Amino acid sequence: MFERHQGGDKAVLVHVDFPPQSPHDASREDCDEFVELVRSAGLTTLELITTRRDRPDPKTFIGEGKVADLKDAVTLHEAPLVLFNHRLTPGQERNLEQILGCRVIDRVGLILDIFAQRAQTHEGKLQVELAQLKHLSTRLIRGWTHLERQKGGIGLRGPGETQLETDRRLIRDRMRWIESRLHKVEKQRQQGRKSRQRAALPTVALVGYTNAGKSTLFNRLTQAGVYQADQLFATLDPTLRRVEWPETGPLVLADTVGFIRHLPHDLVAAFKATLEETRDAQLLLHVIDASDPRRDDNIEQVEQVLRDIGADDVPCLRVYNKTDRLTDASPGLRTEGQHQASVWISAKTGAGMQELREAIVLGLGDQVVSLKLRLPPEAGRIRALLYQQNMVLVEKDLPEGGCEVDVRSSKVTWERFVRQSGIDLSGLIA
Repeated sequence: MFERHQGGDKAVLVHVDFPPQSPHDASREDCDEFVELVRSAGLTTLELITTRRDRPDPKTFIGEGKVADLKDAVTLHEAPLVLFNHRLTPGQERNLEQILGCRVIDRVGLILDIFAQRAQTHEGKLQVELAQLKHLSTRLIRGWTHLERQKGGIGLRGPGETQLETDRRLIRDRMRWIESRLHKVEKQRQQGRKSRQRAALPTVALVGYTNAGKSTLFNRLTQAGVYQADQLFATLDPTLRRVEWPETGPLVLADTVGFIRHLPHDLVAAFKATLEETRDAQLLLHVIDASDPRRDDNIEQVEQVLRDIGADDVPCLRVYNKTDRLTDASPGLRTEGQHQASVWISAKTGAGMQELREAIVLGLGDQVVSLKLRLPPEAGRIRALLYQQNMVLVEKDLPEGGCEVDVRSSKVTWERFVRQSGIDLSGLIA
């Protein structure tokens, strides 16, 4: 469709450092994260060019002098691709490609490419394609620079107008079709959520910055065996698993796509159906890479995305992961000033898992029943039923006979147990 350079698997990278808290602060990105994005996309870095500017150049983003240096690097390495760690306008991309003679892709295009590689489910592929088409639609006109522009008036229209309008219509039609398919998938998700709500199964969703270790933790908690890797956006499609813990009873754990700073709005909109699993959860586990020097910034970025999708009012527990990479941090529960207690763990080694389960029980609040029962010797049937339902945490013999048991279960399981057993337990609660 486009008269554009094809690109390749080797690239020259460009990063611009803007002053902090400047009017162009939204263009500030992290250089190390950019290199990691490129690695995650399976590309080879030929050279990294950095510069400092107070504001982006409207024509080329980096200015004529730096463009000349970039062209020299492209010529030296015979680079088929240049990647920018920033969002470029269609005009800036067009101007740079004309000067450099190779394909130019901005940060959004790079993230979309990674998403396209990682999407596995039908829904995930549709969501990625929708985001790609939205991104492409703003850049459609520059694919026809070899044809005349529309001049207007009878007899003055160029030969490119018909083809350009055709492509625009095809993209619009494809986007409408994808949106209709996603609407059907969204209805199916809503039915699944309604089924869980009828069963009163609490949902705990794992959220966090990309590569914080969510999938590793998800596998540790569920033994699900989902794909995990030390790369950005290793998980794209959401995974839900039902688990039954003695501390909580049955609940649903959801692994979600990782967030990243300045996540394109097109991606947020395209993944709205997926992110609704986060918004409708009873508890969020905000998984944080404790060893990342950008930890505080990443926390703020995740909280911003949660605000964008309307999930900022869901109870949230901070889980600091990768303590095995730190020498001065031990797994366990901690208190963070005005924040609720946080949990420090290592999903890789399993350290701190028991403390995490206890924190999840506290975080679910009224979703979990926790109480003590004093059972007389003649209540052997009740004791057997409690053990059969895997509700007993601790049992202690009483001097006068009988026993005292610590019981914990999900609210729905406990109510079902009381209803089906037909036993009045009110007089046995300690």
